[in-house]
Amino acid sequence: MLMWLFASSTALRMAPPVMQQGAAVGVTPVSTSTFSGGVVPTKRFNDEATILVQGGSLRTWSYRSPAVEQVQVVLSTEGRPLDADIELWHGPDNTPCKMRVYVENGLLRPFNAVIETPRGPNTVAIRNIGQLEFPLAAEVIAAQVDQPSAECLSSSMTVQGGALRTYPFDPSVDSVQVLLKTDGRPLNARIELLQGPNNNKQVIELYTEDGLDRPFLCFLATPGSGNVVRVVNTAPVEFPMTASVVPHLINEDMSTNAIYGGDVVIGGDVGF
Repeated sequence: MLMWLFASSTALRMAPPVMQQGAAVGVTPVSTSTFSGGVVPTKRFNDEATILVQGGSLRTWSYRSPAVEQVQVVLSTEGRPLDADIELWHGPDNTPCKMRVYVENGLLRPFNAVIETPRGPNTVAIRNIGQLEFPLAAEVIAAQVDQPSAECLSSSMTVQGGALRTYPFDPSVDSVQVLLKTDGRPLNARIELLQGPNNNKQVIELYTEDGLDRPFLCFLATPGSGNVVRVVNTAPVEFPMTASVVPHLINEDMSTNAIYGGDVVIGGDVGF
């Protein structure tokens, strides 16, 4: 009993706890003058990241900075067909650019195009409209976007509404750059990559509300021989456009072998 009274009286006589300052315990106070009032995201966006888009799903890439005026969209598969819808969203219920893309083999001929995104914010939406068995890999790049060459800018041809132009290429041409634009009117076009009679390897159906403010540039891979690019102006006759289709990458080894007869195949009765 006495021990309990002694313990309780000792506890009553103890001083209340005092919170010590950082300097008292040897902790250096941190200055907040170098910190801003913004929120830092935990994971920053990587321009070179590739995202797998399953069949029937949608993925979006948003850019709020007005400094982003162009983005490059690259779509590919593991060798299966590619069927996708690409849209540019600029404000609520405003789609200034959209396209439908079909590629027979997304590994051999990946889709590569440059989309203009002036006056941000802009959002690029990619929807895989293929089946679940046909996923695609999507990549949207905002830094170091490819630009048309000087030859592509200088060699343009007018395509009237409802007309078409065809551009055959040599087997040494590995890829082709296509540039379409108008004088400010809407742009409706169909770009086809043919290899053989009526054998579509890649098809792009394009719509742009202003072909001068938002021209379309794409790079088509053309492996093998017999490649022909066909550009069709699907708009009425009141909406002409200018098209420029020139080689982008040329295989110098193939052209050299063709000159010296390295890969030439001669048909007929040879040796008789």
